[in-house]
Amino acid sequence: MSFLVEICIDSVASACIAEAAGAGRVELCSALSEGGVTPSIGLIESVRNNVSIPVNVIIRPRGGDFLYNDSEFSVMRRDIERAGEAGADGIVTGILNRDGTVDVERTALLAGFAAPMSVTFHRAFDMCRDASRALEDVIATGADRILTSGHARSALDGAKVIRELIVLSGNRIKIMPGGGIDEYNISLLAKSTGATEYHLSGRRQSESMMTFRRKGIFMGDPRLQSEYSIKCADADRIRSIIKILESIII
Repeated sequence: MSFLVEICIDSVASACIAEAAGAGRVELCSALSEGGVTPSIGLIESVRNNVSIPVNVIIRPRGGDFLYNDSEFSVMRRDIERAGEAGADGIVTGILNRDGTVDVERTALLAGFAAPMSVTFHRAFDMCRDASRALEDVIATGADRILTSGHARSALDGAKVIRELIVLSGNRIKIMPGGGIDEYNISLLAKSTGATEYHLSGRRQSESMMTFRRKGIFMGDPRLQSEYSIKCADADRIRSIIKILESIII
């Protein structure tokens, strides 16, 4: 059985590292500390010009919930158009209703705007009230794939639900586990779910090369990340995960 590893990235450097390490696809985001929001057109173009593997772009106008008003929906539509113009192979998106169900109508419109790019319904799926109903609703939108942790804090914790979703979906849509996946749990997750695609960051943290460092001033929440530490894809970690998957017989 063949596996595909998708690496979540936020820079050109990480995209190049992911490809060199054997990743089959990247998901391009900005603001990963917020779960990812739509990256700039310049970043999309630069990543597209530097890697040959598929580049899927997250279409999420802000952090927080997935209940969007008309102006936010308009932004999402325009971002899809621009991402396509910049060479994106797919989009990653999703809209919910206030009652925790999938907004089938507007998500389907986004999928239509994206054609012929592929469409992944992101982890908004894990915020839905019922996984089985959400599965059928996402299928109805025309999406190609669901990224999910199985309605749990991590994909490993949600492995049972992920397996159930794979069985229920049949060949109608791809189920891609994501959330807390690393070289220590990928083998167990693969064997327990039977999934063939996996989403992870595979990052490492390194110190900034800045020699002058201003203390006591922060650009964001200092609990999340210092301005003098940088997270980037780690080739060794990604290769290790791919090697583990290649050794698995399901």
